[in-house]
Amino acid sequence: MIKLFFSICICLCLSAHIWAQTAIQAKAVEAKSYCNQNKLNTNYCILIDMSIHSGKYRMFVWDFNQNKVVLQSLCAHGVGLGSTQETPVFSNTPGSYCTSVGKYKTGLRAYSNYGIHVHYKLHGLESTNSNAYKRIVVLHSYAYVPEQEIYPEHLPLGYSLGCPVISNSSMIYIDSLLKKTTVPMLVWIYED
Repeated sequence: MIKLFFSICICLCLSAHIWAQTAIQAKAVEAKSYCNQNKLNTNYCILIDMSIHSGKYRMFVWDFNQNKVVLQSLCAHGVGLGSTQETPVFSNTPGSYCTSVGKYKTGLRAYSNYGIHVHYKLHGLESTNSNAYKRIVVLHSYAYVPEQEIYPEHLPLGYSLGCPVISNSSMIYIDSLLKKTTVPMLVWIYED
């Protein structure tokens, strides 16, 4: 009986993992088409699925050439307008301190007060995130974002005032990719 229980648990976990990979791959196919149409980087994109628990990996760097995730990271969401650790509230309103869903392109690399002291400006490409640059929404790291999943715990609120905030090692990797190109990279924050 115990053996059957563990077999069922393993099957359920594998099914969930396969479903998540399939969902990311489907989003990557859509992202590649968007990048081609809009002259964005066609080697990599960053996908951030805010429907995933904040204690699990929900930021993925997708390699279009290898057709797979090459990096995954925890990612903090904004603290504003009643966001909780469990449920982010999304807004494009200046001063809301909320994450905005939608497609962005990376902009200039600049100094950051946080993490590895590097951030990338983000330019919102949709009506849901068109104020990103004005709101100073940037991609940056923060030393207190763990490198590994912490599920069932959530990331604490307060790590983000609307920016996608990731671990230092993840930012080092992304920074190395972005320094090699002059073509902006797609960052797509969504909730499926």
